[in-house]
Amino acid sequence: MSFIVPEEIEQYAEAHTTPPTQLLTALSGETRETLVAPQMLTGPIEGRFLEFLVYALKAKRVLELGTYSGHSALSMAAGLPEGGHIDTCEFEEEHAEVASRYIAESPYADRITVHLGPALETIERLEGEFDFVFIDADKENYLNYYEALLPRLAEGGLMAIDNTLWSGRVVDPENDAEGTQAIREVNDRIASDSRATAVMLTVRDGVTLVRRNP
Repeated sequence: MSFIVPEEIEQYAEAHTTPPTQLLTALSGETRETLVAPQMLTGPIEGRFLEFLVYALKAKRVLELGTYSGHSALSMAAGLPEGGHIDTCEFEEEHAEVASRYIAESPYADRITVHLGPALETIERLEGEFDFVFIDADKENYLNYYEALLPRLAEGGLMAIDNTLWSGRVVDPENDAEGTQAIREVNDRIASDSRATAVMLTVRDGVTLVRRNP
């Protein structure tokens, strides 16, 4: 995956961001060595960014779609207030196993629940509203996730949607791949949705922040 900013700028930004913990560093190393698609790792910059969002929101109830190996969930857990909790959804059993192992080693084992299975089914089972939602799962369902969760954002809550610039493919008129079309569809829906206010950021591969209008 190529990202939006030049590599040397990304490296400079990372060098001037508080580094990850030893546990997250070990998690990242194992992910790169053993799992398919290690580019799916949240990474140190976006990990800190997510932590800051959770911290600033004082988000007690967090929902993540797409656990992968657990980097983002553990990053967000560091920003939770007292009594906060993260529900994170993962479809692939191999990914969930790695994530669960590192979560168990962390100080946040009692603050993170990994749900294995289709995320839309998990969303239906979980009740109530969420203070923060992070969407980074299968792109073809992005619009379904957005529609299911926007009404369930708590007052003052935020949704963050990852990969919304899709390595620049969203602006390539010759790219009509299914994933690209799915990202364009949700981007266009958000931009025209009177229920929401949004900002698209050029962090890593594009992150869109959304709040529900009163």
